[in-house]
Amino acid sequence: MKIFNFSAGPACLPEAVLKQAQRELVFYGESGMSVMEMSHRSADYEAIIEKAEMDLRQLMSIPDDYRVLFLQGGASLQFSMVPINLMTTHGRAYYIKTGAFAKKAIEEAKKVGEVLIPASSEDKMFSYIPNMTKDMFSASADYVHITQNNTIYGTRYSKLPDTNGLPIVSDMSSSILSEKISVRDYGLIYAGAQKNIGPAGLTVVIIRDDLLGKAPKNTSAMLDYKVQAENGSMYNTPPTYAIYIAGLVFAHLIKNGGIEAIEAYNKKKAALLYDYLDSSALFKPTAEKKDRSLMNVTFVTGDAELDKKFVAEAKAQGIVNIKGHRSVGGMRASIYNAMPVEGINTLIEVMKQFEKKA
Repeated sequence: MKIFNFSAGPACLPEAVLKQAQRELVFYGESGMSVMEMSHRSADYEAIIEKAEMDLRQLMSIPDDYRVLFLQGGASLQFSMVPINLMTTHGRAYYIKTGAFAKKAIEEAKKVGEVLIPASSEDKMFSYIPNMTKDMFSASADYVHITQNNTIYGTRYSKLPDTNGLPIVSDMSSSILSEKISVRDYGLIYAGAQKNIGPAGLTVVIIRDDLLGKAPKNTSAMLDYKVQAENGSMYNTPPTYAIYIAGLVFAHLIKNGGIEAIEAYNKKKAALLYDYLDSSALFKPTAEKKDRSLMNVTFVTGDAELDKKFVAEAKAQGIVNIKGHRSVGGMRASIYNAMPVEGINTLIEVMKQFEKKA
């Protein structure tokens, strides 16, 4: 039985990438060793990380005045690194509260400076993205933080707020590389790798040059973006194998049409699933239609016991990790780049069969 992994992360990877990694697992190229054994200072590994950065720059059209950093610690460490590095001129920043990870980012930022929350969707269980206007960002502040895609609640920003000139910092952990964006619209982008980029253990940070060098002098070198940039992400040993896999994913995306192609594919997948949910008498999507995520589709039956029964039956038919986050229940289909349309069609068929019996 074929298994379709709808996990929110770590998530499925392109099969072609896994097969290439399998072929190269023991001996990479002419090196005579596995990438996992290589010195990060070796010529072979330097070529790997340089190509990974070059391909990511190509995919996202990253301007020359932005640095690409390959770091560790997950997006959760970025909840701290962002304010430590950037909340240094005015000592305050705006945070939009649209979900659990936005709340975590807020709590970490409060340890560094003042957090202003001009908009929140907590009143409706984070089922929408709040409307924002330019005048909401009138106070002096260092940046505006958003969570681009809300993994747990299934919402996404379809347009960016007018921040009155303040740089936007975006957590793109669950949406990076899924659709075309303009990097120039952001001051800083960060993303944990384990959804659309590669295995857990790697975090990508894309930061504009003018935002480097703002950390206090007593900041740990490991937490200073400027230090990391000056050392090419190699102040210490980076997550070498995770970067290697990420590089394979970047090359795979380029080979298959780039961001434009994967965005069209993702929209096709999401439309199939949302169209079924909108027509179903049993399953209902939980996010407001205008703000629905392309990556995380959340839905319920309205009966917790029935939800539990569906999750069990779906697993028996090869649909795994479909259970919703423990904080909200229901179901969540994470349909990241590597999820094939075959997986969506199989899920829909399983849902139709369950609905007939319910």
